[in-house]
Amino acid sequence: MKVHPLRRLIPLATPYRALMTWGIACVVISSATYSLQPLFLRWAIDALRAGEAPARLWRIAAMMVSVALVTGFFRWQMREQLNGVSRRIETDLRDQLFAHLMRLDAGWYARTRTGDVMARLTNDLGAVRMAAGPAIMYLTNTIAGGLFALAFMLRLSPRLALIALTPLLLLPVVMLRLGRTIHDRFESVQAHFSDLTTRVQENLSGARIVRAYRQEPAESARFAAMSTEYLHRNIALARLNALMNPSFTLLAGLGSVAVLGVGGTMVLRGTLSVGALVAFGIYLTTLTWPLIALGWVTNLFQRGAASMERLIEILDTAPAVQDPSTPRTLPAHGGGRCVEFRHVSFAYPTRDGSTPREVLRGVSFTVPAGGTLGVVGATGAGKSALLELLPRFFDPQSGSILIDGVDVRDLALHELRAEIGFVPQDALLFSDTIAHNLAYGGASDEAALAASGVAQLAESVARFPAGAQTMLGERGINLSGGQKQRATIARALARQPAIVVLDDALSAVDTHTEAAILRGLREALSGRTALIASHRVTALRDATHIIVLDDGTVAEEGTHDELVERRGRYYDLLRRQLLEESIEAVS
Repeated sequence: MKVHPLRRLIPLATPYRALMTWGIACVVISSATYSLQPLFLRWAIDALRAGEAPARLWRIAAMMVSVALVTGFFRWQMREQLNGVSRRIETDLRDQLFAHLMRLDAGWYARTRTGDVMARLTNDLGAVRMAAGPAIMYLTNTIAGGLFALAFMLRLSPRLALIALTPLLLLPVVMLRLGRTIHDRFESVQAHFSDLTTRVQENLSGARIVRAYRQEPAESARFAAMSTEYLHRNIALARLNALMNPSFTLLAGLGSVAVLGVGGTMVLRGTLSVGALVAFGIYLTTLTWPLIALGWVTNLFQRGAASMERLIEILDTAPAVQDPSTPRTLPAHGGGRCVEFRHVSFAYPTRDGSTPREVLRGVSFTVPAGGTLGVVGATGAGKSALLELLPRFFDPQSGSILIDGVDVRDLALHELRAEIGFVPQDALLFSDTIAHNLAYGGASDEAALAASGVAQLAESVARFPAGAQTMLGERGINLSGGQKQRATIARALARQPAIVVLDDALSAVDTHTEAAILRGLREALSGRTALIASHRVTALRDATHIIVLDDGTVAEEGTHDELVERRGRYYDLLRRQLLEESIEAVS
C-alpha cells in the first residue's frame, strides 16, 4: 500500500509537536470565541426590539469587544506558531535534502540535470511548506469553525439548519473530483518548471559560448517557447482553481436562498425571532466560508503532495558509492602509500539506461609508496576515468583497487578521501576568498601559502589588490584558466595528503610555468605517491613509472627512457608533441 507523500513529514514535525499542539489549540479557541459574536448580535437585536434598557446593550457591546480581543490574540498566536513550525520543517527538510545531495555519487549527477535539482529545492520545497503549515491551520480552522457554527445553527433551528446544509452536501463530491486533477496539473507545472530552470542554468553558465556562436536570438526564442508552455500549464491549473471556488460559492448561495425564504416565513409566523434569523445567517456565512476555504486547503495539500513526491525521489535515491558496513582502517605510514589496480574494468553510467561503453578494460599496475605514476594517452583513452576511481567517485564494474593492500571499497569514504589530494581536469573554485579556497578541506594558512609557492601562484596572488583575501567570482571567473589550475593544485597540496592525483592539471599553463611547477612538485611530492595524467608527455619525464592508455587498455608501460627506446605509441606521442612545440616556437 502506497504511503501518502506528506506522511514523510511526520518525523520532521515531531520535534515541534508542542508548538504545533499549541498552535492548533489556538485555532480551536479562536474559532470558539469568534462563534460567540453572532449570539451577542442576536441578543442585541432582540433587546432593541424589546426596548430594553441601554445598560444591557452596553454590556453586550463590552462582551463583543472583549471576545474580539481574545479572538485576535489567539489568531495571532495560531499564525505565529503554525507558520513558524512550517518554516522550521522547511529548513530541516532543506538541510536533509542538501546533506543527501552531498552523499549522492557522481553517476547520479551525470544522469540528473542541475536545473531540475534547483527547481525541487525552491518551488517544490515551498509547496511542501504551505502544506505543512498554512494548510493545516486553515483545515483546522475550517473544521472547528464549521462545527461551532453548525452547533449554534442546530440550537437556533434544527429544521432551518437541515434545509441550509442540503446543497452543501455536494461539496465533498466536487472536492474529490477536482482534487486529483489539481494534483496532476500541478505536478505537470513543476516538471516543466524544472525544464525551464535547466534551460536558464545552461544558458547562464554557457553565456560565453552562446555569444561566441551568435545564438542569443535562438536561445531567447527557445526560452520564450518554454516560458509560454509554462504559462499555458499554469493557466490550466488556474482555470481549475477558478472553477472550484465559484462551485463552492454557488452551493453556499443556494443554502442562503433557502434560509431567507424559509427563515423569513418563520419570522412572520413568530416561530423565530429577527435576532435569531440574523444570527443564523451569520452562522451560515461562517460555515460557508470555511467550506469554500476547504477547496483552497485541498489545493494546498494536493500541491504539497505532488511536490513531496518529487523530493522523495531524491531522498529515496541510494548512493551507488557507500561506506562499507564494517570499514577497515589503513595501516600507519610515514609518507606515501602503495596504490594497486588489479584487472579494473569500468563504464560510466548512462542517463537513459542503455548499455554503457567500457572506458577501461582489465587495467592493472602498481605504484609503490612514494612513487609517481604517469598516465598518457589520446583524448578518450580513459585517463580521467582511471583517476576518478581511486577516490571512489565511481566504483569499477570489475576488478579491485587497493591502497597499502586494502580494497578502497572496504574503507570509510572520509578516511579514503582524507588520504588523497585531488586536482580535477575542470578547475573549480568557490565564490569565496583565494585564501579560503586554498585552505579548503582543513589546511592551515601556512600550508596553503607554501602550496601556492609550489604551484607558482604566490606572485599572481600578491598582485591582486586584496592579496589572498581577494573575493573570487562564481567558479573563480576573475582568474585566468592557468591561475585557476594553479589554485586547485595548491589546494590539493596544502592538505599534505599521502596520495596526490593530478588529472591533466597543467593543460592551461604555458610550458615555462609548467616547468617551474614541475620543479616545485618534485620537491613537494618527495615521499608521497602521485598519479599524474597529462596530454603533455614532457610533463611525465620524471615519473618512476608510465602507462600508455589506448582505448581503455594499457598499451605500453615502463620508464620514460624505456618507452622512448621501444619507439612505440609513447614515442610517437612524444615526437608529435616536440614537433608542435618547435613549430610554436618558430611562429
